[in-house]
Amino acid sequence: MLPDKPVNYSILDLAVVGQDISHAKVFENSVELAKEAESLGYKRFWLAEHHNMVSIASSATTVLMGHVAARTAKIRIGSGGIMLPNHSPLLVAEQFGTLGTLFPGRIDMGLGRAPGTDQVTAHAIRSDRMNSVFQFPHEIDEIRKYFKNDNSSTKVRATVAEGVDVPMYILGSSTDSAHVAAEKGLPYVFASHFAPSQLFEAMEIYYNNFQPSEYLEKPYSIAGINVIAANTNEEAEKISTSSLRMMVGVMTGNLDYLQKPVEMNDELRAVRDNPSLQRMLKYAFTGDKQMVKSKTVDFIKQTGVDEVIVASHIYDQKDRLRSFRIFSEIMEEVNCLTV
Repeated sequence: MLPDKPVNYSILDLAVVGQDISHAKVFENSVELAKEAESLGYKRFWLAEHHNMVSIASSATTVLMGHVAARTAKIRIGSGGIMLPNHSPLLVAEQFGTLGTLFPGRIDMGLGRAPGTDQVTAHAIRSDRMNSVFQFPHEIDEIRKYFKNDNSSTKVRATVAEGVDVPMYILGSSTDSAHVAAEKGLPYVFASHFAPSQLFEAMEIYYNNFQPSEYLEKPYSIAGINVIAANTNEEAEKISTSSLRMMVGVMTGNLDYLQKPVEMNDELRAVRDNPSLQRMLKYAFTGDKQMVKSKTVDFIKQTGVDEVIVASHIYDQKDRLRSFRIFSEIMEEVNCLTV
């Protein structure tokens, strides 16, 4: 049984740094993926903000957004997200106002309140960030005001942002941000690709409490999944060993570069089947086209989301491009049958 409505599909890229792969090559790979995504019908290409992680190169998120936007033509480029407590609302407005002017109708502003790093690094980024965490809803309002046209009498202005069309999205991995997105009438993006436990509760809060706004008449929801698709289940399983070892590093604090894939073995199967990792990877879909399609359709039906955003930690660029091609075929098939 298929979903009852067409569903948009997008990409979340962390500019993951693989073993023996330079940062320059990583950025080149992100551009290549964005171009491919554009040709395959993906709606948006978002870049995440993380810091002090050797395996992630998207730390200067808006800079990389501009780089990718300049090398693509129509796909929406956004932040998934900018971690607002790390930044001044004024500077965020100026940066996104500039991007929105350079690439009109193509820039998305996704905002979250997590640090995107460890607490020591978060303090190094902004020593008063905890005050900003509690001011998250207020700072969202600040940014929205900077984009208004009627700021001529305001003492502090982001003139480059005034009147620029840059849609705002609220990101979350718990129920807190669901309340914020609903109250402010904004689209809501849930990080179920790594924090699935509160997905359904958060979505229920968002839909039940949504207040229409000048930005959005009805709720719009996006949820994250991990996908590794290949020609066979065995091939996908082997490719997934890179991601599996990366996730273990995240959980144990032993962060390293994304490693080359190896044959699945008993030790890695035991790690994969660990209950903690299984909970984190509840929405990690690995396999051939039919396997991934079945799991994706179930996910869309269960959640009722308007859009899925896909993360894929794959070492080899050819394997990564192929995985996203397969996923686009899946979504085209699903959407053709729901029209």
